[in-house]
Amino acid sequence: MNYEYMHPRDELALTLERIYNYKMTTTSGGNLSILDDNGDIWITPARVDKGQLTPKDIVCVRKDGSVDGLHPPSSEFPFHKAVYEARPDIRSVVHAHPMALVAFSCAHKVPETKAFPTAWNSNGKVGFAPYGVPGSADLGAKIAEEFRKGFDSVILENHGVCCGGRNLQDAFNRFESLELCGKALIKANRIGEPGFLTEEQIRMQKKSYCKPAAFEYATDMMCIKEKELRCELAKFVKRGYRQRLLTGATGTFSARIDEDAFLITPYPLDRQMIQPEDLVMVRKGKVQRGKNPSRALHAHRAIYEANPDVQCIVNAQPVNALAFSIVHKKVDTYSIPESYVFVGNVALLPFEVSFNDYERLSETLTLKNPAAVLENNGVMLVGRDILSAFDQLEVLECSAEAIIDSQSIGGHVPMSQETIDELCDAFNL
Repeated sequence: MNYEYMHPRDELALTLERIYNYKMTTTSGGNLSILDDNGDIWITPARVDKGQLTPKDIVCVRKDGSVDGLHPPSSEFPFHKAVYEARPDIRSVVHAHPMALVAFSCAHKVPETKAFPTAWNSNGKVGFAPYGVPGSADLGAKIAEEFRKGFDSVILENHGVCCGGRNLQDAFNRFESLELCGKALIKANRIGEPGFLTEEQIRMQKKSYCKPAAFEYATDMMCIKEKELRCELAKFVKRGYRQRLLTGATGTFSARIDEDAFLITPYPLDRQMIQPEDLVMVRKGKVQRGKNPSRALHAHRAIYEANPDVQCIVNAQPVNALAFSIVHKKVDTYSIPESYVFVGNVALLPFEVSFNDYERLSETLTLKNPAAVLENNGVMLVGRDILSAFDQLEVLECSAEAIIDSQSIGGHVPMSQETIDELCDAFNL
């Protein structure tokens, strides 16, 4: 979906619906705004149920201060206006009360976004605004001061978070990735000592991608199998977002068409809104002209070339598996039979491998052992088809969550080797 074609009231209502549906704010909490080219500010209203809000409820505060709408603007309008005045490059603001970031605000701390690349690339260093009474000019001044320092995301003391962006989706992606970072760090601290990206790793990740040559491609060149894969892949990407295995800005899926070609998700991409036509065709190392493939393209291509039986590859950062990634531990699939049968032994690979050691990556990920935890970069899985790869991702994430949750009730006790041997015999593993 191209948000540039949407009216501010429609985009604000749609985005707030996403935030509320994924429990990143409450019925009464949170507010979003867009500054348009006329200098008018479109903002969510005060005292309207966030679970029932429609485009008609959005309020416009004109540049001259007059208000146009069915309701009064959000009580937090003063700090939205203050942020826009402090940072002319910011054209949208997202404020809400997602649980993990509220926890950080109550602890008077900010998340370390060098936990994984998307969090750092989206947010950089995070600011912290001292407490101010909600809706007051004092709070607006304190938040604006943090943005004036150059922060794009700011934790509000004992309150929540405020993220700004060049447009609403940019601000929303910052908000969503920062909440994922906060959740993953809280969970990571239950199972070990978090490790963070070094400056060298950040530079390496940014320099690792080079776009390959392009080729002309038209819809009349599509075979039936490609059409089927496009629809199936788009369906599972959306499902991954609904299941919180992906965020709007994180996660890559690809599927093989034949020995020379595969489809891969584009960059950038809003995973909730992906359509079959958004997917990028890669054939003999070239990409269809006019498309930008995921930056994981080269890693996926190497795995397909080395493993002819692999039909689907997934990169993802679901919160619980990401916690293991941050503490540099693999998920123990000796936890329950389903984990071992469907996922096998999970590998642990250094951060650098998915960027500069494709041979090791291709040797590690096979249909027999289809999953790997990538240090500070989530997980990667391969499958015999899209459904099996997606299922393995779900099983791995559920296993990771169960192990983390078990820490508060005595810790997880893995299955014995005798049990594993019985599983291998029963399922011909």
